[in-house]
Amino acid sequence: MSRDLLPGVTGVLVLADGTVLQGQGVGAVGEAVGEVCFNTAMTGYQEILTDPSYMAQIVAFTFPHVGNVGTNLEDIEQISGAAETAARGAIFRDLPTPPANWRSDADLAVWMARRGVVGLAGVDTRALTRRIREQGMPHAVIAHHPEGRFDLDALTARAAAWNGLEGLDLAKDASCLQPFTWEEGLWDGESAYSRPGAPRYDVVVIDYGVKRNILRALASVGARITVVPASTPAAEILARNPDGVMLSNGPGDPAATGAYAVPQIRALVESGKPVFGICLGHQMLSLALGARTVKMEQGHHGANHPVKDLTTGKVEIVSMNHGFTVDRASLPDHLEETHISLFDGTNAGIALKGRPVFSVQHHPEASPGPTDSLYLFERFAALMDAAKA
Repeated sequence: MSRDLLPGVTGVLVLADGTVLQGQGVGAVGEAVGEVCFNTAMTGYQEILTDPSYMAQIVAFTFPHVGNVGTNLEDIEQISGAAETAARGAIFRDLPTPPANWRSDADLAVWMARRGVVGLAGVDTRALTRRIREQGMPHAVIAHHPEGRFDLDALTARAAAWNGLEGLDLAKDASCLQPFTWEEGLWDGESAYSRPGAPRYDVVVIDYGVKRNILRALASVGARITVVPASTPAAEILARNPDGVMLSNGPGDPAATGAYAVPQIRALVESGKPVFGICLGHQMLSLALGARTVKMEQGHHGANHPVKDLTTGKVEIVSMNHGFTVDRASLPDHLEETHISLFDGTNAGIALKGRPVFSVQHHPEASPGPTDSLYLFERFAALMDAAKA
């Protein structure tokens, strides 16, 4: 990690303290500022880079070989498709490899350039990961210039001036602009996403930056889905008379988004409707029910996280992506802790005692287990069945 650039360098990562990581630029030419996190997943890089929960972040992949399955139109997770509302940069140990997969329609570097994602390859990602583990997630600027022209002092100043994610409401930008319906189900295992049959439930999903596969998993348990913007009032949601309400994942500080979302979530809970929260939705439901959230030093980002369901005693392997967490010590007596991370003991799920309301920190729609957590959508469906009985 040096400020002296080597010959042939076309990409850099400049940290707020002036540290410079150098290598080969990949993808889009330009620069982007954000918080650097590491992700331990071996696969799913396209889903990771299009997950709105990574908005304003630069993702360092710990797995050294990335790009071998290419990219396609089906594996994009965000609804909008704009890079501004997902990961802004990507860091690789090796240059992305050429695609070798029948589903690929473009290689990773071309896809990143088309999306506007700035990448950097050829750096010591193990050293960067170790630094994040020891010192927390740094603010940085990632830059790519084909001729290696970089003003390192200006890039350092930009990284140092960035205020970071604390206090930042990003859900308003990641959210949809108007309500829409969703009907697509989970991948059929062979060639396409399924089309579920006649719906059994009407569900409203509040979009704080929702992933497509969350909607697919929900549709696959029989939900007719209406997605609404993050700022939608509870009265407007309840006027649709849904059987249940889902609080989606999303980016940013839950306390900042909660300034306008928490009062609406409380009203939804008080209505008696079943409520299911995921990731940011989990954090804001916890805030609405009296708990606190705090910023994490490293965050949890990966597809190999063990989580224990305390209600069943079972352990599942899950996908995690969050830089804030619910403070376990702040959980009030009317909340039951349902899930915990077996990596560090942090909270990973809650339920409101005596009410059809629950949430989890991890992503049950993802498939690292590969289907360890899909039961949570069935649990939500069971709550809606009971509420309708």
